[in-house]
Amino acid sequence: MTATAEKMTVLASKIEAVLPGLVSRAPSLPDELCYEVEPANIKQVCLALRDTPELKFEILIDLAGLDYLDYGNTEWKTYSATATGFSRGVNRSNVRVPHDGARFAVAYHLLSVTNNQRLRIRSRCVDAEDPMIDSVVDIWAGANWFEREAFDLYGILFSGHPDLRRILTDYGFIGHPFRKDFPLIGNVEVRYDADKQRVVYEPVSIEARTLVPRVIRDDRRYDAALKTQAPK
Repeated sequence: MTATAEKMTVLASKIEAVLPGLVSRAPSLPDELCYEVEPANIKQVCLALRDTPELKFEILIDLAGLDYLDYGNTEWKTYSATATGFSRGVNRSNVRVPHDGARFAVAYHLLSVTNNQRLRIRSRCVDAEDPMIDSVVDIWAGANWFEREAFDLYGILFSGHPDLRRILTDYGFIGHPFRKDFPLIGNVEVRYDADKQRVVYEPVSIEARTLVPRVIRDDRRYDAALKTQAPK
């Protein structure tokens, strides 16, 4: 066992001893540690991670929304397309579902300065129509703008947030642009109207089209075997 893996094992044993039955180990890289947390338990878990002396995750580095719609599905097989070609059409089914039933989630990236340790926890929102989870602003004040960003881009509601409003999109913006079902071309476009002397909003004028993927081929320009060949 490497030193990093041993460190992760020790940290995992501490977390599971402090939070028995409240966290479940999630797949992660060998030098990372990730746990799944039920949304009903998120505040209890976060408080314990922050206040338990042997853990002391004092800092929330980042909080991000996740949309698992179409997760793991692919419409193009680019590696085989070189030999067999591909169609410009996409046979997309009418039903689009997340990979395991829970569409939206929130990921929390934590740092313990005291113990020089990092941790990621993830909590999945139960309702896909109106995803909601408790705010952790009262635990880590830095979560304020992170949660506003997740609300703006994904439409995730944070119960108890003191000022939950958009932070990146414009006033009056409709929809949440990081959702997988949000149109790539958007819904409206913005331009300055010289006659009206103001910015105007209009329906998007870009025509919807099927995107053709870039076919990936092996780049052999720098292959060592080629350098030994005599020039023609």
